[in-house]
Amino acid sequence: MKLLRVGAPGEERPAVRTDDGRLLDLSSVAPDIDGVFLACGGVDRARAAVEAGGLPVLDPEGLRIGAPVARPGKIVCVGLNYRDHAVETGAAIPERPVVFMKDPGTVVGPYDEVLIPRGSVKTDWEVELAVVIGRRARYLDGPEEAAEVIAGYAVSHDVSEREFQLEYSSQWDLGKSCETFNPMGPWLVTADEVGDQQNLGLHLSVNGVKRQDGHTGDMIFPVDHIVSYLSRYMVLEPGDVINTGTPAGVALGLPGTPFLRPGDTVELSVDGLGSQRQTFAQA
Repeated sequence: MKLLRVGAPGEERPAVRTDDGRLLDLSSVAPDIDGVFLACGGVDRARAAVEAGGLPVLDPEGLRIGAPVARPGKIVCVGLNYRDHAVETGAAIPERPVVFMKDPGTVVGPYDEVLIPRGSVKTDWEVELAVVIGRRARYLDGPEEAAEVIAGYAVSHDVSEREFQLEYSSQWDLGKSCETFNPMGPWLVTADEVGDQQNLGLHLSVNGVKRQDGHTGDMIFPVDHIVSYLSRYMVLEPGDVINTGTPAGVALGLPGTPFLRPGDTVELSVDGLGSQRQTFAQA
Protein backbone atom coordinates (compact mmCIF):
# COMPACT_ATOMS: atom_id res chain seq x y z
CA MET A 1 0.00 0.00 0.00
CA LYS A 2 1.19 3.50 -0.86
CA LEU A 3 0.22 6.06 1.78
CA LEU A 4 0.68 9.78 1.30
CA ARG A 5 -0.38 13.18 2.58
CA VAL A 6 -1.72 15.88 0.29
CA GLY A 7 -2.53 19.55 0.70
CA ALA A 8 -0.91 22.82 1.65
CA PRO A 9 1.83 22.79 4.31
CA GLY A 10 0.25 22.26 7.70
CA GLU A 11 -3.09 21.33 6.12
CA GLU A 12 -2.26 17.92 4.65
CA ARG A 13 -4.85 15.17 4.60
CA PRO A 14 -4.11 11.42 4.49
CA ALA A 15 -4.59 9.54 1.24
CA VAL A 16 -3.73 6.29 -0.48
CA ARG A 17 -2.50 5.79 -4.02
CA THR A 18 -4.11 2.78 -5.66
CA ASP A 19 -2.42 0.44 -8.11
CA ASP A 20 -4.21 2.16 -10.99
CA GLY A 21 -2.89 5.59 -9.91
CA ARG A 22 -6.01 7.05 -8.24
CA LEU A 23 -5.75 9.05 -5.01
CA LEU A 24 -8.32 8.13 -2.37
CA ASP A 25 -9.08 10.39 0.59
CA LEU A 26 -8.45 8.64 3.95
CA SER A 27 -9.75 11.49 6.11
CA SER A 28 -12.67 9.33 7.24
CA VAL A 29 -10.25 6.67 8.43
CA ALA A 30 -7.74 8.81 10.33
CA PRO A 31 -6.90 12.51 10.79
CA ASP A 32 -3.30 12.06 9.62
CA ILE A 33 -0.51 9.60 8.90
CA ASP A 34 1.68 9.85 11.97
CA GLY A 35 2.97 7.81 14.89
CA VAL A 36 -0.51 7.35 16.36
CA PHE A 37 -1.85 6.13 13.00
CA LEU A 38 0.96 3.60 12.65
CA ALA A 39 0.84 2.39 16.27
CA CYS A 40 -2.94 1.92 16.38
CA GLY A 41 -3.59 -0.20 13.31
CA GLY A 42 -4.05 2.64 10.85
CA VAL A 43 -2.49 0.74 7.97
CA ASP A 44 -4.90 -2.18 8.42
CA ARG A 45 -7.87 0.20 8.69
CA ALA A 46 -6.79 2.02 5.54
CA ARG A 47 -6.40 -1.24 3.65
CA ALA A 48 -9.84 -2.41 4.77
CA ALA A 49 -11.40 0.90 3.72
CA VAL A 50 -9.85 0.68 0.27
CA GLU A 51 -11.07 -2.89 -0.17
CA ALA A 52 -14.58 -1.93 0.98
CA GLY A 53 -14.78 0.85 -1.62
CA GLY A 54 -16.53 4.16 -1.31
CA LEU A 55 -13.58 6.38 -0.38
CA PRO A 56 -13.71 9.76 -2.14
CA VAL A 57 -11.42 10.15 -5.14
CA LEU A 58 -9.14 13.18 -5.02
CA ASP A 59 -8.35 15.26 -8.09
CA PRO A 60 -4.55 15.32 -8.30
CA GLU A 61 -4.44 18.44 -10.51
CA GLY A 62 -2.51 21.11 -8.64
CA LEU A 63 -2.54 19.07 -5.43
CA ARG A 64 0.65 19.39 -3.38
CA ILE A 65 2.15 16.19 -1.99
CA GLY A 66 3.59 16.55 1.50
CA ALA A 67 5.94 14.29 3.40
CA PRO A 68 4.23 10.91 3.87
CA VAL A 69 4.69 10.89 7.65
CA ALA A 70 3.66 13.86 9.80
CA ARG A 71 5.84 15.09 12.63
CA PRO A 72 8.38 12.26 13.03
CA GLY A 73 9.55 12.15 16.63
CA LYS A 74 13.15 11.76 15.54
CA ILE A 75 15.25 11.19 12.45
CA VAL A 76 18.17 8.85 13.04
CA CYS A 77 20.79 8.73 10.30
CA VAL A 78 23.49 6.23 9.46
CA GLY A 79 26.55 7.72 7.80
CA LEU A 80 29.11 6.06 5.54
CA ASN A 81 26.90 3.01 5.10
CA TYR A 82 27.92 2.34 1.50
CA ARG A 83 31.50 1.19 0.96
CA ASP A 84 31.92 3.24 -2.24
CA HIS A 85 30.71 6.40 -0.49
CA ALA A 86 33.12 5.91 2.41
CA VAL A 87 35.97 5.41 -0.06
CA GLU A 88 35.11 8.48 -2.15
CA THR A 89 35.11 10.71 0.95
CA GLY A 90 38.39 9.28 2.26
CA ALA A 91 36.79 7.76 5.36
CA ALA A 92 37.63 4.40 6.86
CA ILE A 93 35.10 1.60 6.40
CA PRO A 94 33.16 1.68 9.70
CA GLU A 95 33.16 -1.38 11.94
CA ARG A 96 29.90 -0.26 13.59
CA PRO A 97 27.13 1.96 12.22
CA VAL A 98 28.01 5.66 12.28
CA VAL A 99 24.96 7.24 13.93
CA PHE A 100 23.86 10.87 14.04
CA MET A 101 20.58 12.72 14.45
CA LYS A 102 18.82 15.12 12.11
CA ASP A 103 16.26 17.69 13.25
CA PRO A 104 12.75 16.36 12.47
CA GLY A 105 11.81 19.92 11.49
CA THR A 106 13.88 19.48 8.32
CA VAL A 107 11.20 17.24 6.78
CA VAL A 108 9.35 18.74 3.80
CA GLY A 109 7.46 17.37 0.82
CA PRO A 110 9.19 15.63 -2.11
CA TYR A 111 8.61 18.52 -4.52
CA ASP A 112 8.96 21.42 -2.10
CA GLU A 113 11.61 24.11 -2.52
CA VAL A 114 14.83 23.46 -0.59
CA LEU A 115 16.69 26.40 0.91
CA ILE A 116 20.44 26.84 0.70
CA PRO A 117 21.53 28.25 4.07
CA ARG A 118 22.93 31.75 4.30
CA GLY A 119 26.72 31.59 4.07
CA SER A 120 26.68 28.12 2.51
CA VAL A 121 29.21 27.23 -0.15
CA LYS A 122 29.01 23.42 0.11
CA THR A 123 25.36 22.33 0.04
CA ASP A 124 25.36 18.70 -1.14
CA TRP A 125 22.91 15.96 -2.14
CA GLU A 126 22.34 12.42 -0.80
CA VAL A 127 19.64 10.03 -2.00
CA GLU A 128 18.70 7.55 0.74
CA LEU A 129 16.29 4.79 1.65
CA ALA A 130 14.24 5.88 4.66
CA VAL A 131 12.81 3.35 7.11
CA VAL A 132 9.62 4.31 8.96
CA ILE A 133 9.04 2.62 12.31
CA GLY A 134 5.55 1.23 12.94
CA ARG A 135 5.83 -0.28 16.43
CA ARG A 136 7.72 0.67 19.59
CA ALA A 137 11.11 -1.02 19.57
CA ARG A 138 13.64 -1.48 22.37
CA TYR A 139 16.38 -4.08 22.77
CA LEU A 140 15.31 -6.05 19.72
CA ASP A 141 16.74 -9.54 19.55
CA GLY A 142 18.30 -9.49 16.11
CA PRO A 143 17.23 -8.78 12.52
CA GLU A 144 14.15 -11.03 12.62
CA GLU A 145 12.52 -8.93 15.33
CA ALA A 146 13.62 -5.75 13.56
CA ALA A 147 11.64 -6.65 10.46
CA GLU A 148 8.46 -6.84 12.54
CA VAL A 149 8.64 -3.18 13.68
CA ILE A 150 9.09 -1.60 10.22
CA ALA A 151 5.93 0.02 8.85
CA GLY A 152 7.41 0.80 5.47
CA TYR A 153 9.88 2.73 3.37
CA ALA A 154 10.21 6.05 1.55
CA VAL A 155 12.61 8.05 -0.57
CA SER A 156 14.63 10.46 1.57
CA HIS A 157 16.91 13.29 0.50
CA ASP A 158 19.50 13.85 3.22
CA VAL A 159 20.62 17.31 2.07
CA SER A 160 23.92 18.27 3.75
CA GLU A 161 26.07 21.37 4.08
CA ARG A 162 29.61 19.98 4.14
CA GLU A 163 31.42 23.02 5.53
CA PHE A 164 28.97 23.27 8.40
CA GLN A 165 29.09 19.49 8.87
CA LEU A 166 32.81 18.82 8.76
CA GLU A 167 34.63 22.10 9.42
CA TYR A 168 32.53 23.94 12.00
CA SER A 169 32.11 21.24 14.64
CA SER A 170 33.25 17.77 15.62
CA GLN A 171 29.57 16.76 15.38
CA TRP A 172 27.67 16.60 12.08
CA ASP A 173 24.42 18.21 13.23
CA LEU A 174 25.11 21.76 11.98
CA GLY A 175 25.38 20.59 8.40
CA LYS A 176 22.47 18.18 8.55
CA SER A 177 19.71 20.10 10.32
CA CYS A 178 19.24 23.25 8.25
CA GLU A 179 15.62 24.05 7.36
CA THR A 180 14.09 22.01 4.50
CA PHE A 181 17.09 19.64 4.50
CA ASN A 182 15.07 16.41 4.41
CA PRO A 183 12.51 16.09 1.62
CA MET A 184 10.61 12.81 2.00
CA GLY A 185 8.17 10.87 -0.14
CA PRO A 186 6.13 10.93 -2.24
CA TRP A 187 4.78 7.82 -0.54
CA LEU A 188 5.18 5.62 2.49
CA VAL A 189 5.20 2.19 0.87
CA THR A 190 4.28 -0.55 3.33
CA ALA A 191 6.91 -3.20 3.96
CA ASP A 192 4.82 -6.00 2.43
CA GLU A 193 4.73 -4.19 -0.91
CA VAL A 194 8.44 -3.34 -0.97
CA GLY A 195 9.59 -6.93 -0.65
CA ASP A 196 13.38 -7.20 -0.35
CA GLN A 197 14.60 -3.82 0.86
CA GLN A 198 18.16 -4.88 0.05
CA ASN A 199 17.34 -5.14 -3.64
CA LEU A 200 16.49 -1.54 -4.56
CA GLY A 201 18.27 0.87 -6.87
CA LEU A 202 18.89 4.48 -5.80
CA HIS A 203 19.28 7.23 -8.38
CA LEU A 204 19.98 10.98 -8.32
CA SER A 205 20.74 13.61 -10.94
CA VAL A 206 21.60 17.31 -10.69
CA ASN A 207 20.45 19.58 -13.51
CA GLY A 208 19.93 16.46 -15.63
CA VAL A 209 23.42 15.05 -14.98
CA LYS A 210 23.46 11.65 -13.28
CA ARG A 211 25.44 11.79 -10.04
CA GLN A 212 24.33 8.77 -7.96
CA ASP A 213 23.37 5.31 -9.18
CA GLY A 214 23.62 2.89 -6.27
CA HIS A 215 21.95 -0.22 -4.84
CA THR A 216 20.79 -1.07 -1.33
CA GLY A 217 22.49 -4.44 -1.69
CA ASP A 218 25.77 -2.56 -1.28
CA MET A 219 24.97 -1.35 2.24
CA ILE A 220 27.66 -2.19 4.78
CA PHE A 221 24.98 -2.62 7.44
CA PRO A 222 21.62 -3.82 6.07
CA VAL A 223 18.32 -2.34 7.19
CA ASP A 224 17.30 -5.02 9.69
CA HIS A 225 20.72 -4.88 11.33
CA ILE A 226 20.51 -1.10 11.63
CA VAL A 227 17.07 -1.19 13.27
CA SER A 228 18.13 -3.89 15.71
CA TYR A 229 21.38 -2.09 16.50
CA LEU A 230 19.72 1.26 17.15
CA SER A 231 17.14 -0.33 19.46
CA ARG A 232 19.94 -1.20 21.88
CA TYR A 233 20.80 2.46 22.39
CA MET A 234 17.49 4.30 21.98
CA VAL A 235 13.79 3.53 21.98
CA LEU A 236 12.38 3.68 18.47
CA GLU A 237 8.81 4.96 18.41
CA PRO A 238 6.09 4.67 15.74
CA GLY A 239 6.61 7.38 13.16
CA ASP A 240 10.36 7.66 13.73
CA VAL A 241 12.45 7.76 10.56
CA ILE A 242 15.84 6.16 9.90
CA ASN A 243 17.92 7.41 6.97
CA THR A 244 20.11 4.46 6.02
CA GLY A 245 22.99 6.10 4.14
CA THR A 246 23.87 7.14 0.61
CA PRO A 247 25.92 5.58 -2.19
CA ALA A 248 28.84 7.20 -3.99
CA GLY A 249 28.40 10.24 -6.18
CA VAL A 250 28.02 13.18 -3.80
CA ALA A 251 29.78 16.48 -4.56
CA LEU A 252 32.04 16.00 -1.55
CA GLY A 253 33.51 12.89 -3.16
CA LEU A 254 33.77 14.21 -6.73
CA PRO A 255 36.67 16.68 -7.03
CA GLY A 256 35.77 19.61 -9.25
CA THR A 257 32.05 18.95 -9.03
CA PRO A 258 30.15 22.11 -8.05
CA PHE A 259 28.03 22.10 -4.94
CA LEU A 260 24.40 23.16 -5.17
CA ARG A 261 23.52 26.78 -5.91
CA PRO A 262 20.20 28.66 -6.21
CA GLY A 263 18.28 27.54 -9.28
CA ASP A 264 19.75 24.04 -9.36
CA THR A 265 17.32 21.15 -9.69
CA VAL A 266 17.81 17.73 -8.13
CA GLU A 267 15.81 14.66 -9.14
CA LEU A 268 16.03 11.43 -7.15
CA SER A 269 14.28 8.10 -6.84
CA VAL A 270 14.38 4.67 -5.22
CA ASP A 271 13.01 1.69 -7.12
CA GLY A 272 9.36 1.09 -6.25
CA LEU A 273 9.17 4.07 -3.90
CA GLY A 274 8.60 6.89 -6.35
CA SER A 275 10.62 9.97 -7.23
CA GLN A 276 11.31 13.48 -5.99
CA ARG A 277 12.24 16.77 -7.62
CA GLN A 278 13.44 19.90 -5.84
CA THR A 279 14.62 23.29 -6.98
CA PHE A 280 17.07 24.98 -4.63
CA ALA A 281 16.74 28.61 -3.56
CA GLN A 282 18.65 30.98 -1.31
CA ALA A 283 17.41 31.18 2.28
